Amino acid sequence: MGKRLKDLRPVYVVGVGIDRYRKLTHRTFVELGLNALRAALSDAGIGWRDVESVYHGTVFLGSAPTRIMVRHLGSTGVSIAQVENASASGSSAFRLACLEVASGLSEISVALGVDKPDIPRTALTKTGIHDLVGRRVLPVTHFALQAQEYMERCRVRPEQIAAVAVKNHGNGARNPFAQRQKARTMEEVLAGPRISGILTRLQCCPIGEGAAAAIVASEEALRRSGTDAGRAVRVLASVSRSERLYEGQKEAGVELTRETTAQALEQAGLSAEDLHVVELHDAFSIEEVLYAEAMGLCGEGEAAARIAKGEFHLGGKCAISPSGGLLAMGHPIGPTGIGQIAEIVRQLRGEAGARQQPKARMGLAHMVGVGTVCLVHILEGPGKPVVSP
Repeated sequence: MGKRLKDLRPVYVVGVGIDRYRKLTHRTFVELGLNALRAALSDAGIGWRDVESVYHGTVFLGSAPTRIMVRHLGSTGVSIAQVENASASGSSAFRLACLEVASGLSEISVALGVDKPDIPRTALTKTGIHDLVGRRVLPVTHFALQAQEYMERCRVRPEQIAAVAVKNHGNGARNPFAQRQKARTMEEVLAGPRISGILTRLQCCPIGEGAAAAIVASEEALRRSGTDAGRAVRVLASVSRSERLYEGQKEAGVELTRETTAQALEQAGLSAEDLHVVELHDAFSIEEVLYAEAMGLCGEGEAAARIAKGEFHLGGKCAISPSGGLLAMGHPIGPTGIGQIAEIVRQLRGEAGARQQPKARMGLAHMVGVGTVCLVHILEGPGKPVVSP
């Protein structure tokens, strides 16, 4: 086994910025990206000339969009690269920025995510191999079937699955960066229209435009730039995996999440019990239920009931998706994973305002992407961490 992130030199998130996620507008992707990047630079208190590399997570913008954006900040010779990994594009860009700084190749790197919605053109359609499923089972139908199986196996009611959406829309209503900023009642969530199976519109994430940026720096950069070390959030673990063959009829995304999270927790020297905030891939309400169990936040078959009881709400031992998650914050694809990092950073700094999780010290960000791939990052807030014996 090779080195882990924690075996390399420490890396910190020192600045974050988001251009609010929203429905498609007339604004250009250049404006979106610059807004997020400038906000992150301002948050960090550093200048553009200090940035040595940019990793840009994007799915829909086409070839070579990064240079078109960053040239407006000045032509500094900065290294740039586009990163595409489906829904995990932003998370992958963040991982690459962390690894570059941790390895010593750079002192300051930026993970940037920018996208505007477009028709996806996946490589699966170009393999020349006949697909028996094709577009007959859309993602929403796949997860509707997962919801039905879970309800039958664990004796769970549709209302308990819908409770995820009620919680996350409530969190989104407190988040000025969220696409959906309206709290919803159980009656509103269940009212429909149904998209597939039990999954109603408000239990499915909106896909819009947006941008997010995170600035990653070394300890040397912190000393040199004068950035406030008291707001620097350390990245303890970064793990990226793809699916393998699983025995039986196990769902690949769930098992992949289980393995990736376990590896990240081991790298960080933590257990799931040590986590105070979690941002996970809840494109559909059932996903939060499945992934919470896979991460070890609760036992198998317990998540739906515990979410319905409010145990993963703000103020609970571990707040899941305090940003509103993909369900309310939105899912502009490329920026999504970096937006999760921004939320975790604000939570660990104590800067999340009305959606602040009390005494948050450890946070986890999780994204999956078609393929199937999974990325998990664990971050530690300023001050002494709270860990298990």
